Amino acid sequence: MAVDSADLDYRARTRSGCIPPELVSRLVHHGHAAVVEEWAGRGEWFCALVWARLLGERGRQADALEVLGPYAATGWWTAVVATAELLEGWGRVKEAIETVRARMAVGHPMALEAYTRLLARHGRAAEAFTMLLPHADDEALATALVDVAAVAGRDEEAAALLAARIRADHRCDGPWCCRGLDNDTAIGLLATIRERQGHIAEAIALLRHRQITSVNSRDQLADLFARHGRIEELRAYAATDGHEEAVQRLAVLLEECGDVEGAIAVYGQTDGPAAWNPRSAYELAQLLARHGRGDEAVAVMRAQADAHRGDDWILHALSELCLDQGRPFDGLAHLDALAAQCGGEVEWELFWMRLPLIAACSGVDEAVERARAHPEGTTWYAAEHIARLLADAGRTDEAVAVLQQHDRRNSHDLAGYLIDLGRIDEALAVLQQPRPQCG
Repeated sequence: MAVDSADLDYRARTRSGCIPPELVSRLVHHGHAAVVEEWAGRGEWFCALVWARLLGERGRQADALEVLGPYAATGWWTAVVATAELLEGWGRVKEAIETVRARMAVGHPMALEAYTRLLARHGRAAEAFTMLLPHADDEALATALVDVAAVAGRDEEAAALLAARIRADHRCDGPWCCRGLDNDTAIGLLATIRERQGHIAEAIALLRHRQITSVNSRDQLADLFARHGRIEELRAYAATDGHEEAVQRLAVLLEECGDVEGAIAVYGQTDGPAAWNPRSAYELAQLLARHGRGDEAVAVMRAQADAHRGDDWILHALSELCLDQGRPFDGLAHLDALAAQCGGEVEWELFWMRLPLIAACSGVDEAVERARAHPEGTTWYAAEHIARLLADAGRTDEAVAVLQQHDRRNSHDLAGYLIDLGRIDEALAVLQQPRPQCG
């Protein structure tokens, strides 16, 4: 088997011309592990990864490594990491460390972080910390340095490095202002150390100086307040404009403490974040639905749909909520009213979400008929939704027939349904076709 790292990386990233991980799992679920084994030896990375893990679980470690060997031999980082993770999981730590070290030795850009974290997990934190010290200006490696410092007992050294990189009066004027370790990241990492040391007030003071408070939909200061039960400080912080994540964190904390009414009040149905912020409104609706207050939940999302006419995300959330609450007629009525305001013509992007509602009200056949009658009902993207309706109704053969008219555009969905039907050879043939570019 000949494999190329660039080709492996392209196919893994794009899920093009390969058997994607969700379908590998589907094959195993349906008892086709032998198929996964076969294709693991034919250049299918996701098959190789699953098969190697299965072999490891069966105590066949040597066979597992043999499966991953050709992939790791290309130097492809994903395969190297997977091999090291298996070895570490089996307790073969020295081999895991050597596997990653070999890539670091040839200068792989991600190897140093993985190598030092691996060392720190296995009693060599001091060595790892020393290796990371010269790289404190790199965001990923600075983060690793802070994590490793906790194990190595070198918090003060890491803190000093970070403090030296914080420019007190600097504010970035654009996304490319600070190269490497930016001010906000340095502040956040230093605050992590101070919190770890028990210096909570200092950590809070640091975090109040950030320019950007939300990173990956999390607010570090809000999380700190929550971890330490500082509810009133969190409440005051959440009341500040632009702190959506803090609002959600406070509501979650109150719900976890059993104060459901308090959590609901955080969102302020008529005069708080839920009144003007669709995301907060959605979180409030989910909270209400979790506690048996479906009517109120639907009312919250309906208000947002009225305020943001034609916003497909909000309409989809309202439709799903109506369906979950056993009120498909209400969801359909709102969508029909919106269509009437648009002269009865609705693009597929806003039309498809009504299909499950129609199916719940009048049956799948009516929903399929309405879908096919739509001006875009014969397109490849409409086929995906029609097929899902049929498959959810147990009519998988019909779903396959719909998708086969657009097999290259809907190859993953089609292959999945074929696997469900036991038509494995057909499914694999579909997956080997390159997926066309969208457009």
